[in-house]
Amino acid sequence: MFKRFLLFTFGISFLTSAMADEGMWVLHKIDARTQQAMQQLGLKLTADELYNPESGVSLKDAVVDFGDFCSGVVVSPDGLVFTNHHCGFGAIQALSTTEDDILQNGFVAHSYAEERPAEGLSVFFLQRTDDVTARVKAASDSIKAAKGDLPESHLLSFAMDVVDKEYRAANPNREVRVQSFCGGSQFFVSIFKEYRDIRLVFTPTQSLGKFGGDTDNWMWPRQTSDFSVFRVYADKDGEPADYSADNQPLHPKRWAQVSLDGYAPGDYCMTIGYPGSTSRYLSSYGITERIEQQNAPRIEVRGIKQDVWTKWMKSERSIGIKYATKFAHSSNYWKNSIGMNKALQELGVVKEKEELEERISKWATQDEDRQKRFGSMLPTLKNCYDKRQSIIRNIMYASETRSGMEITTLAQLVENFSVANDSASATDAIKAIEEFHKDYDVRVDEETTIAMVKLAMEKIDEKYLPDFCKTVKEQFNGDYAAYVHDIFSKTVITSPDVLRNIVLAGKDIEKDPAILFANDIYSIISAINSELANLGDTVRHNENLLTQAVMEMDMDQPHYSDANFSMRLSYGIIQDYTANGQHFQYYTNAKSLLDKAAKQKEIEDYMLEDDIISLINKGDFGRYADKRTGEMQLCFLSNNDITGGNSGSPMFNGKGELIGLAFDGNWEAMSGDIKFDPALQRCIGVDIRFVLYLIDKWGHADNLINELRLK
Repeated sequence: MFKRFLLFTFGISFLTSAMADEGMWVLHKIDARTQQAMQQLGLKLTADELYNPESGVSLKDAVVDFGDFCSGVVVSPDGLVFTNHHCGFGAIQALSTTEDDILQNGFVAHSYAEERPAEGLSVFFLQRTDDVTARVKAASDSIKAAKGDLPESHLLSFAMDVVDKEYRAANPNREVRVQSFCGGSQFFVSIFKEYRDIRLVFTPTQSLGKFGGDTDNWMWPRQTSDFSVFRVYADKDGEPADYSADNQPLHPKRWAQVSLDGYAPGDYCMTIGYPGSTSRYLSSYGITERIEQQNAPRIEVRGIKQDVWTKWMKSERSIGIKYATKFAHSSNYWKNSIGMNKALQELGVVKEKEELEERISKWATQDEDRQKRFGSMLPTLKNCYDKRQSIIRNIMYASETRSGMEITTLAQLVENFSVANDSASATDAIKAIEEFHKDYDVRVDEETTIAMVKLAMEKIDEKYLPDFCKTVKEQFNGDYAAYVHDIFSKTVITSPDVLRNIVLAGKDIEKDPAILFANDIYSIISAINSELANLGDTVRHNENLLTQAVMEMDMDQPHYSDANFSMRLSYGIIQDYTANGQHFQYYTNAKSLLDKAAKQKEIEDYMLEDDIISLINKGDFGRYADKRTGEMQLCFLSNNDITGGNSGSPMFNGKGELIGLAFDGNWEAMSGDIKFDPALQRCIGVDIRFVLYLIDKWGHADNLINELRLK
């Protein structure tokens, strides 16, 4: 049945510039119409100059998947990579100590020898993407013939695994990703080289790299120097290799030229990167669930957890370092959820979807075949979403509170050791446990766990409550704090030295109170998930049908597949915006940074060191100042379509030159993962000239400035 929906095109018809700015387009399917639409806005490159695996050199070769969670860009012939500071944050934090606090103080490598290996970090280079739709469908038909009726989602998953194995066998030592597009009507496989020897080269101070903190996160105007610099190393043949002192900087086949030319309103701007996930085709029922059953519990639980962490992080710098990355990960989507709920409600997105669904229903009834394929789709979705409201809310409270209790994660790591069936697995498990303890403080965890247990007992329906809640009531007279303290006082797994002695001796710790506590929580989460499984399969299948119905009904309009962390291109222009009666300029300048820094006594997130303030006050911006305005421009806006995963994506001008790094979106359009609003949605980028200014004037890294071969 899916063959009916291959009418989908990745091209773009001639629309207004506002409409054309929406979309995350797959590079290997850019057609002549798409190319012409981009050229009308100012693109000077051809389609082959954007993506051309046959020739082996195109702009896509300069864009990387950074760490499998962000994007980045190669900017020199010696493998130098620019990405966001928050993308490199985990590696920077891992390399920091209280004695050498590079997270807070920044870091500059003036030579290759000074660059620091970022253990566990990888950078992926896309080699090519193939259309494997026919192969997946053929494998699905074979599996169905052999195994009989299976849920459609299971069939496709098994079929994708078949194709994945074929490609891995044909492409040894390569990363292979088979992915579904367009509601399961198309499938592509992407092949990557994974480079594992990545070294930190430069990071600004945390005050610069996170300037504005949670206060400004997802907000405009911004003055954040959200960048960090790494280098990719390879063996003598330029191939991926584990870290070795003998490895050499990678000499990539394509790198992006950094531009000092700047930008002006209306100038062409494009991002290429790896957007993570969008739900632009989600039903009205799914959007309501996202607001009420998913985001609302996430906001509540993370807010309480982060309050506890903040208190401890401010009390001791060592804890501040340990919890920096964890706090950043938690708070980012905590605030995102707040903004999304606000924007979805203010923009009336649910009502708009309901109107679209009514139009689809009428369209489906006008044709017998369409009625057969889509007639029951919306009633089925409504029924399933109604049935799972309580289940989703409970699973969110259970999983979010569990995530706040780090002791449960540690318990799982210990159990992984206990079931290890060979010495290598046991060694890996011990290593994971030791790595966990590096960023763990038992005092913080005990206080957080008390707060999480209290919240779980208050918010989770009685039928879903873990068994320990009964213990709290019967044995501790409802005193959850005493119950948690009893666990922490008796467990041995919170001590890295004691734990190592136990696991090396092979002792049985299955009765450890922390292990029992964690298993109790995991078992109830597993039970709730099992209850959700069948409804989830039905929802996914019918949401996919809804995507296909939209594309078929409006096939004369441009459609793109939801983001799925595959390489995508978005394009548009440099553009300001107006929201709630206030007009926002398309860039910020050095003065605006100093103005905020002047408020640092009232707003801690605006703290800036005196030497940095003094440096900027000098006004010695030289060639990094904008030629049009004469100002040092810090961050800027485009109407490019981005989402999470796009962090670190290069922002290119019409010549394919680097003018900035995407790092955020604006508060007024936080509904963007579900609904793109061309009047409001903006991509926030750090100006590459601000990046170079700090590398040059603050870091005095002449070696890096020379390496960039600036024109």
